[in-house]
Amino acid sequence: MDLPLRPLGSQGLAVSPQALGTLSISEFYGSELSDPPDVEEGIETIHRALELGVQFFDTADIYGNGHNEQVLGRALGPVRDQVIIATKFGAIRKAGATSHAFDGRPEYVRSSCESSLRRLGTDHIDLYYQHRADSRVPIEDTVGAMAELVQSGKVRYLGLSEASGDTLRRAHATHPISALQSEYSLFSRDIEADVLPACRALGIGLVAYSPLARGLLTGTITTETTFSGTDWRRTTHPRFSTENLSRNLERVAEVTAIAGRRGVTPAQVALAWLHHQGNDVIPVPGTKRQRYLEKNVAAFGIALDESELAILDQLVPVGDRYPDMSTVNRDTPGTLIDCGE
Repeated sequence: MDLPLRPLGSQGLAVSPQALGTLSISEFYGSELSDPPDVEEGIETIHRALELGVQFFDTADIYGNGHNEQVLGRALGPVRDQVIIATKFGAIRKAGATSHAFDGRPEYVRSSCESSLRRLGTDHIDLYYQHRADSRVPIEDTVGAMAELVQSGKVRYLGLSEASGDTLRRAHATHPISALQSEYSLFSRDIEADVLPACRALGIGLVAYSPLARGLLTGTITTETTFSGTDWRRTTHPRFSTENLSRNLERVAEVTAIAGRRGVTPAQVALAWLHHQGNDVIPVPGTKRQRYLEKNVAAFGIALDESELAILDQLVPVGDRYPDMSTVNRDTPGTLIDCGE
């Protein structure tokens, strides 16, 4: 399938209408004992994505504690000038795989960028996100340091992840922001109230992570599914808890029914729904398997009808998307700047 390029934001960045998230090549999903990350398989999947027309790849310095950036850099080195690499800084792993602190100090911005450039094996990062706002540091200070990276040629475009509408406005007034990465899917629509309208008012593109709700929307998870002790979904995410999972799967059944009538997968229906939300929304499904990648990319060609969209639009999951929602839509200290909207 030939994938057309789409503008991401209003500063000149152009990307494929779907990205590939590479997190699972390094860690987190499944059992690290029974299904350990396979770097060579991951690299083959990245190369297959290129063949399918995907040229937008997403990673972060915290994924595998730098391992994921190294893998992506190795895979894309020969075609570096033909792809868009996005990475993130600002989340620091503490004791435990899912416990994090956040750092938005200007000196940390600069040191993180240098480390990511080294691991990626490149002289520039196409899209550099702050992973989460640091509530101790004014966003103007953090983005000011990020802007210096643009001026020096080490970064091309700037992004934020899980920022509130107010934080977006203040950041954009400091230096143009091209993209916001936030969780967005059939099961995660809280950003529609304030964040997505702010993006559109400012000309900021949205990169939708976890577009398949961490596997819930694939139709492959059942109440009998066994999660390993290292799978962070069952141990961390409320929607996978014993009391919530069965109720959420009742909602997934609606997606599965539409998929069955069309002869496609539930994951493809969920991704097609996102593609219907506007050309400024770029889903970033993650996978380390070529067979899933190919089906994900094929979702771009699925046109849902109005009756199907109406059914999907009314689905409401049970449970928050994080156990502590204070880590998303974070505001930072300072005075809101009028961006002239």
